[in-house]
Amino acid sequence: MSNKYGRILAALAMGAMMMITAGGGAMAASKLPEPTWQKLPRWRGFNLLGLFYKGDWSEGKFTESDFQWISEWGFNFVRLPMDYRYWIKGGDWRKFDEETLKKIDQAVAWGKKYNIHVLINFHRAPGYTVADPKEAKSLWTDPEAQEVCALHWRTFARRYKGIPSRNLSFNLFNEPSGTDSATHAKVVKMMVDAIRKEDPKRLVICDSLNYGNTPSYELLPMKVAIATRGYSPFQLTHYGASWVGDNSAWPVPTWPILRGMSSFLYATDDPESGKNKGPLIIKCDLKQETELAITVHEVTSESLLAVSANGKRVFEKRFKCGPGEGEWTKARFLEEWKIWSNLYDKSYTAKLPAGTTEVRIENADGDWMTISGLKFRPYPGAPGGEAVIPVANGGWGSSQGTFVLQPDGKLLAEGGAVVEEDGQTLWKHNILPFKDLEAKGFGVMVGEWGAYNPVPHDVHMRWAEDCLKNWQKAGWGWAVWEFRGSFGVLDSGRKDVQYEEFRGHKLDREFLELLKRY
Repeated sequence: MSNKYGRILAALAMGAMMMITAGGGAMAASKLPEPTWQKLPRWRGFNLLGLFYKGDWSEGKFTESDFQWISEWGFNFVRLPMDYRYWIKGGDWRKFDEETLKKIDQAVAWGKKYNIHVLINFHRAPGYTVADPKEAKSLWTDPEAQEVCALHWRTFARRYKGIPSRNLSFNLFNEPSGTDSATHAKVVKMMVDAIRKEDPKRLVICDSLNYGNTPSYELLPMKVAIATRGYSPFQLTHYGASWVGDNSAWPVPTWPILRGMSSFLYATDDPESGKNKGPLIIKCDLKQETELAITVHEVTSESLLAVSANGKRVFEKRFKCGPGEGEWTKARFLEEWKIWSNLYDKSYTAKLPAGTTEVRIENADGDWMTISGLKFRPYPGAPGGEAVIPVANGGWGSSQGTFVLQPDGKLLAEGGAVVEEDGQTLWKHNILPFKDLEAKGFGVMVGEWGAYNPVPHDVHMRWAEDCLKNWQKAGWGWAVWEFRGSFGVLDSGRKDVQYEEFRGHKLDREFLELLKRY
């Protein structure tokens, strides 16, 4: 179909002078911004998963209403992460199924109709995927896989030649990993050459190395733009995600994350836990009786949680792990150590008398345990009258310390050091390296970002806003993973969201409005 289909789509774009709005009226479509590989527009939108995975995870088609609603809400970008097995015939990766390719044609046409830029991505490319099962041959090392992948990109380039890059771009492969930068650059050049032999003007965007997290300077000669990711910190964004392995011992995510306070409470007299790690000490000035709620995450074997106020024990709770059902939410047997290590994720409350100036939290007897959060209530100076203190996993062997609870509910390490990980930390570690890449001449965008639905919604919202502020400051576009589903604004399945009914779907209005602000 080559140029014929491109001309048809171009004609459709020229004819689509009006867009249908939610109220049934019409408005003139504004022109999409012109991208270059050196400077990408600040596109904003979503990943659409219609052909994401050939199996139970995808619908096997794209849906026009997704494009319509994305446009209605003011967004102008979709990324289509796709599995090449959808458009091959009978498992032969050299033969193409025209009926499936027409479904992709239709998505491109809907992008034009609703004034949305479409980024075509091979999430599973011939020879490479981050999903299971792995490909039989490696794109990084196997000549046949490289030849076939180039054949697929050449076919797409020929098919869509003539459609402007303001409407359509190509994203070669999803989150490259398992190779070095030189090999990655060599394979990228093969694909780019195949595309530009058919369509010299097509915009190409490459995911950077290390799953999109490490800048790829070696790609500069290829004149391609770069896509990074927004999945940091990973223990927050992928909390509860089965596809990243056993993460059942991860603490419940919090944001901001307190890095100076360890989540571990070791038995103070246990020599194996490492030279008496000691209690967690919080200095404060409580004017009235105050409840201290401690969220216990994991307990190994047996532990005695104890709280003292001004040196006087005010709370004790003994935990003893074992099989079957119990106070815990999950029982786990650690075969290597022949012990039970159970997950609780429950809150226990100690009452601190008025006049308390020092709180000691310790594991007074047993093995070790972890905590994931503290809450002082009432605490009049803090937002909402509660001082909420998230506790991050400091890593095995990390010592506890002494902290000072400020009148506004903020926690400082003794001596005044701020101990939070927040949006500034994300800027330093996730934005600045790619700003340096941008300064070398690359356009940059965030091809995927989001947090899985077990993440508490208030945590998700605070983290998401810090990400969005950073990308707005950086001048980068972004695409949420996904539109409908566990990361998205529709039908996300979060248990702690007040959903709004929207045309047969459940809308997370709070998340949507946050996205629209940025």
